[in-house]
Amino acid sequence: MSLRFAALGLDHRHIYGMSQGMIDAGCELAAYWTEGQPQPFEGFKSRFPEVPYRALDAILSDDSISLVLIAAPPAERAGLSLQAMNAGKDVMLDKPGCLTLQELEEIERVVRNTGRIWSVNFSERFEVPATTLTDQLLADGKIGRLIHIISQGPHRLNAKMRPEWFWDPVLYGGIIGDIGMHQIDQFLHFAKADNAEIVHAAVDNLNTPEHPAFQDFGEMNLQAGEVRGYVRLDWFTPDAAPNWGDGRLTLLGTDGFIELRKYMDISGKPGTDHVFLVNGTEERRFDASNAGTPYFARLRDDVLNRTETACAQAHSLTVTRLAIEAQMKADKARNGC
Repeated sequence: MSLRFAALGLDHRHIYGMSQGMIDAGCELAAYWTEGQPQPFEGFKSRFPEVPYRALDAILSDDSISLVLIAAPPAERAGLSLQAMNAGKDVMLDKPGCLTLQELEEIERVVRNTGRIWSVNFSERFEVPATTLTDQLLADGKIGRLIHIISQGPHRLNAKMRPEWFWDPVLYGGIIGDIGMHQIDQFLHFAKADNAEIVHAAVDNLNTPEHPAFQDFGEMNLQAGEVRGYVRLDWFTPDAAPNWGDGRLTLLGTDGFIELRKYMDISGKPGTDHVFLVNGTEERRFDASNAGTPYFARLRDDVLNRTETACAQAHSLTVTRLAIEAQMKADKARNGC
């Protein structure tokens, strides 16, 4: 049985990977809808030239479309996902999936009442083969008991490409509510935790004076049981870097450590998905580029079979809640409240 899906909103480039991931899982991209022609529009059309535009109502009323992917402006994502779920569609969203606790409460209510899937695409894990290999190394006990995670989420600003909503934390969620969501997802996932404490959260504008409300730096300390974590977020990736950010994870265990250099290995080997393992018996570098990204095929199966294998629904909701709460905590501290 095949699965047909549609893209709603082409306002963030993540729609490329979201769509391609489902196509690679054997699904059909049946239609798209967006308002106007946002910056990623031309890239979407060049990648998927045969996909037709359809009105939003036509997509939502089409019973042959089971899943919608949402990459509209962040402030519009909650509303679109609620519309879609109430129309009988499952949903995959770009992060952040919503911006306020009130929106999240309504999403939880509709998920509960409709039985629909609301899945945030945590692309820094779901679209990175290095994390797939790391799951296996941890399962094999290669570093003993996990005790600490350092997660770095640098990004390139590309200021000239950004829409107006990008500069307003109220409209995009702030640096923690936006890209920090990835790091909270990874912390809970690797710590095998259902929840976490936000021990510390801070945001600032250190080098973007032309947009004083914008947050170009953020940090967090997290704890779940005996596992602790530190997160650094920023918009300072320099132009000479070969990719948009030197995203790294360092997982410290009682018997060793694993480092993921997801998108580049500076002055090392070219390409992406570099994994390093050091423990009591081996020091090894892995090329994880062929380790696979099973999220999309699992989501396909979940939509068809009403299962929950790609990402637990509770996990998506908890990550979203923690990111919003951490952002609120950081905003309060920054404003001296």
